[in-house]
Amino acid sequence: MVDNRYATALVIACVLSILATVYLSVAVGTQHWYQYSSPAVRGEANVSELRSLYEEFMDDEFDEKTYSDTLFRLNGTVGLWWRCVLVPGGAKWYKEPDVKLALECRSFTLPQQFTPKYKEPGNHNSGEDMLRTYLWRCQFLLPLVSLGLVVLAGLTGFCACLCRSLTPTLGIGVLHLLAGLCTLATVCCYLAGMDLLHRVSMLPDRVDGSLGWSLYLALISSPLHMMAAALLVWAARSHSQNYYRMTAYRVA
Repeated sequence: MVDNRYATALVIACVLSILATVYLSVAVGTQHWYQYSSPAVRGEANVSELRSLYEEFMDDEFDEKTYSDTLFRLNGTVGLWWRCVLVPGGAKWYKEPDVKLALECRSFTLPQQFTPKYKEPGNHNSGEDMLRTYLWRCQFLLPLVSLGLVVLAGLTGFCACLCRSLTPTLGIGVLHLLAGLCTLATVCCYLAGMDLLHRVSMLPDRVDGSLGWSLYLALISSPLHMMAAALLVWAARSHSQNYYRMTAYRVA
């Protein structure tokens, strides 16, 4: 028989876990982790330059400097698996006064995620930047690890429910704690990587960068997982202590 306090804690932990998993999944699948605000373009020369950048951006060839410069100049947004720019929907680009902008996106393929970063983006002779390379790899691997831990915790909890046992609850809580730490590490790696990128690739004049809502969703999911872990660990330890007390009382 499960005490009402433990049952309430388990239900709240399940709700927090589901919310955190949904938030993290949305964050991983969207591109609004970091966004740039670019000024309006005037002049035929600038239009031609931006059109050239856009064509290179949409090309299959992957180059960090090319897509970074395009993101800077075309109100770009970049996430863990997507990079997007805002371009005019028609063929006339900036020749019309109130042209409608359309979002054009390209995904990072799995081989591109493992592509090394260089000390000077675009210059393969400058040497590999090990810190930026491993920060980039960690920022897309860690959220997958986090989601995998939550799935494993969910399967373990489902089996525990079928067996009507609270014994695995402590392990489920530990899995949620590790998931929260992985998510927090993802955000830290992403922010550190963007800061290092901006040090080696200076932003153009009047271009501002800001954090997007996808990053905040990931940031919110981390404490939610940790709160779920705290409730699960408390329920497991309290139930275990009461069980031993009851066993000792019956023996006595």
